[in-house]
This record gives sequence, structure tokens and C-alpha cells, in this order.
Amino acid sequence: MTKKGPGDVKAPLTAKPIANMAVFRRLRRYLQPHLFVLIAAALSMALVAASEAGIPWLLKPLVDRGFGQGASGTSRWMIPVAVVVLAFVRGVAQYGSGYLLSWVTNRVLQELRREMFRKMLHARVAFFQRETASTIINAVVFEVNQILNTLSGVMVTLVRDSMTVLCLLALLFYRNWRLTLVIAVILPVIAWLVGKINRRLRRLNRDYQQQTNQLSYIVEETVGGYKVVKVHNGEAYEMGRFEEMSRRLRGYSMRMTVAGGLAQPLTQFIASIALAIVLAIAMIQSAHDQTTVGGFVSFVTAMLLIISPLKHLTDVNQPLQRGMTAAELIFGLIDEPPETSGGDRRLERARGEVRFERVSFSYGNVTRPTLDAVSFVARPGEMIALAGPSGSGKTTLVNLLPRFFDATDGRILVDGVPVEEYRLEDLRRQIAFVSQEVVLFNDSIAANVAYGQEIDAARVDAALAAANLRNTVAAMPDGVDTLVGDNGMRLSGGQRQRLAIARAIYKDAPILILDEATSALDSESERHVQEALEVLMRGRTTLVIAHRLSTIERADRILVMEAGQIIEEGSHAELLKRGGLYANLHNIQYQREEA
Repeated sequence: MTKKGPGDVKAPLTAKPIANMAVFRRLRRYLQPHLFVLIAAALSMALVAASEAGIPWLLKPLVDRGFGQGASGTSRWMIPVAVVVLAFVRGVAQYGSGYLLSWVTNRVLQELRREMFRKMLHARVAFFQRETASTIINAVVFEVNQILNTLSGVMVTLVRDSMTVLCLLALLFYRNWRLTLVIAVILPVIAWLVGKINRRLRRLNRDYQQQTNQLSYIVEETVGGYKVVKVHNGEAYEMGRFEEMSRRLRGYSMRMTVAGGLAQPLTQFIASIALAIVLAIAMIQSAHDQTTVGGFVSFVTAMLLIISPLKHLTDVNQPLQRGMTAAELIFGLIDEPPETSGGDRRLERARGEVRFERVSFSYGNVTRPTLDAVSFVARPGEMIALAGPSGSGKTTLVNLLPRFFDATDGRILVDGVPVEEYRLEDLRRQIAFVSQEVVLFNDSIAANVAYGQEIDAARVDAALAAANLRNTVAAMPDGVDTLVGDNGMRLSGGQRQRLAIARAIYKDAPILILDEATSALDSESERHVQEALEVLMRGRTTLVIAHRLSTIERADRILVMEAGQIIEEGSHAELLKRGGLYANLHNIQYQREEA
């Protein structure tokens, strides 16, 4: 077996390249309901931009007439008053535009998160098998914030500073069109330069995002498997994996810094050349009385003021590309195909008959079928056990019933109707599932028992009693309102299993799937759980995946599977008499228990 290297991790959800305009078109759908608020924000930003050009506009009359001997007292003081008024208008408009844009972007952020989470909930099972939890969390919680940054800071810069540049350019043309032509020449040069840097940053950001997801996955693996890490002294190995990925991230980050950092100094250098040319031409014009001192001061001030918004527009490139890359990942999740909604047939409560007719199934990357022409019938209220070695197809078989996957061949029928004809929600309402890998939510005991339904205190209490858990819960400080912690960490293994059984009892589904719910428990806990399971199975069609054969001796029928096929069928006593695979497995387990 090839040993996994420090940087080898499961491939994360990757961002599919999308053109910038395509991203903005998709974002427009979320922005359109807030169009009037956006228009108000744009008008406020236009007012900010216009006020920016007000100061250099006032400088010409101030220099030409304000300091002269002939200036009247009233006109002399109008300019300082105008400066205060401009500052007030600018401040109000700036605050208003910031507030309105923040209102819109937070609404869009909420809508994006809601849609991503909804798509995640309804994604196919294959999606959860393909993606890591850290990648999905990054997309839903963190990457979507990059969209927020793009919509707020970047959009403010693009709109407000673009308007400011246009207003100042209009003033420059009005004051001295000849000098302005020099500035107009350098703008295409700057645009070409930014475009070149833009493409490299987009590529680097996409790679950086993938590496970040992989680093998150390493942390997720280490936290989830901390006991294995400690027992096997794997700290050095995990530290090596983490440091290797951290070094890769640092490398990408530095490359992004180099690429993004070039835009500003190059732009400033080109602008300084233009300023030197402007100064030279202005001195020639002044010598020939083609401009006044006030006109020159006004022009140079406007020109210096235009450098700052131009700098902001070039600086916006890096966060803009980061936001575009985040948008690719987010829309990739939103575009994830949902699982089928099923047919149109309603099913209030099934009788519980389950029929498999020559059902076959193959995973996409496996050549040999996982299930090969499996046929059997489970009558209402019957307990069917599935036994066999690991990899024989037992878990895959029961996963087909609630349509986590669809059979590649054959039919599965519930009450004589193919499962594809039922509404998926109705079909799954008929099935309860209890596994040895219990999943509990960080909520109260009552909420975990009634999960997916309204909490009925009497039903919760009855379910806890049937699961041999009522007295244990009553002894807790907060009773049924006690929080169970992350995946039930505040409960013992046996209590967690019985709480999962109570949840199945509360659901009261006619079909039950059990994946050996007692194999990891001590003898005392197993006894309590087994008693709870017996209560749960009464009157329900039950499919039991058996790892410990002693737990299925009372099954109505046992189906022995090997290589995706049913090779033996019968009761416990009948299968032992035949001396086949089941008898062999039973003897091996019996000898182990004796030893």
C-alpha cells in the first residue's frame, strides 16, 4: 500500500472557472429585488464624487480673486462657507451610501447562505461522500463572506471612485483640455496593465482557495481522530502534513502579494511621468499668458485628487478577484444537482411489505457490482436479518430502500408499488433507522427524540420509557431539556444508543432498519439497548444488518450475503444445520467469544 504523503488529502470542492460578467449576471438576480435601494446608494455616491470635484473648482476664484485687493468682503467669505457646506454634504452622502449598501449586501449574504444551505440539505448522497465537511463549511460560512466584501467594499470603490474620476476629469477638461489629453493617454496604459495582473490574480486566487480547503480538511481530520493521533504518536506526522500545506499556502500568498502589489507602484510611476509632463506644459502656457495662477492651481489640485481614486481602483483588483473566485465556489454549490423528489403518489402509512426484485447496484468507480440480482420479500411485521462478511453488500442494500441511491437494475417495491412512484418525503416517512454510529444534535433530549417533528411532551416521555431511558433522563438536572452536547458527548455510549432508539420509537414508522446497534457496547448497556430494540421492533417490518450473529437468532429469516448476492436463506437453526457460510461465520464468532 502506498503511504500517504504530508500533502496528499482528499480533493475538495473546486471552483469552476466562470467569466466575470457571468458572475455579475448571476449576482444581479439577488440584487434586483433591492434595485431602488441600490439606486439611492448610487445617487449618494454620485453626490460624494461631485463634492470631490468641488474643492478644486473653488480654488480658481479663491486664488485669482480671493487674495486680491479688489475682492469684496462678502464674496471673500463665500468660499470658506462653501467649503463647510461641501464637507457636510459629502459626509451625509458618504454615510448614507455606506448604510444603504451595507443593508443590501447583508440581505444578499443572507439569501446566498439560505440558498446554499437549502441546496446542501437536498443534495444527493454522493455529494456528501465526495466532499469534506470542512469544504462545505468553508463555502457556506466563510467563502460567502468574500461575496459580501465584493458587494460592499469593492462595489463602493468601483462606483464611487469611478464617478469621482469622471467628475475630476470633466473639471480638468473644462479648466485646460490640452493638459487633460496627457492624462487621457495614460489611462488606457493603466487599464492594460491592470488587465494583465487581473488574469494572474484570478488564477492564483483559485489555487489559493483549493489549498485553503485542503488545510481545513487536515485540521478536520486531526480533530476528529485525535484519539488515534495520540495513541499512535501521530503528532509528528500530522504536524508534517500541516506544515507542508501551510508552506504551500504561504507560497501562493506571496505570489498573490507580488502580483497584486505591482499594480499600485507601476500606476503611480506612470502617473508621475504624466504629472511631470503636465508641469512642463503648464509652465510654457504660463509664460505665454495662456493660464492664470488660479487655473493652474485648480488643475494641479484636481489632478492630484484624481490619483487617490485611481489608486483605489487599481487596489480593488485583488479583493475583486478573490471575490470572483469565492463566487465560483458558491455558485458551484448552488448548482449542485438535487436528489430526485420522487413520483406523485402519496403514502400516508405503509403496511410494511418490502420487495426486492432482481435488484443490482454498482458504484461509479467499481467494476464489479456491489449488488447482483438480489431478490427477497419482507412481509409486514417480519424481521429479516442480513448477515455476511464485510463488503458483501448489506449496507448498500438497506441504503437503496430510502433511496439514498437508486438501483441500477431491478425494482424495489413498498406495498406493491415501486419506490420511484412515491413522493420521496412520503417514502422516507415510513422508515426509521438506528445505527451503531449514532448521530445526535447539540440540542435538548426532547428535541433529539422528536427530531423533524413537533415536540409532544407525552410522546417524548413514552418514547423514553420504551427505550429504557426515562429514569436516566429524569435524574438529569434539566430533565428532557438537558443539552446532549456535540453529537451526544455528555451521554454514555448506551444512553446515546437508547436515545436514537427513542427517536425511532417517536417517529413510529412501519419499516425499521437496524445496523447492529449493540456491537460497540458493554454487556450492561447492551442488555438495556436490546430490551429497547425489542420494544421498537414490535409490529414493524425490520431489516437488521448483523455483525454479531448472536443478536439475530430470533429473526424470522436470515439472508446470508456474499459478493453482492444472497447465497443462503432460512432461520438460525436451519442455517446452522446446513453447515454453509452462516454456520462457518457463527462458529468463528463463537470460538472468539469462548476464548
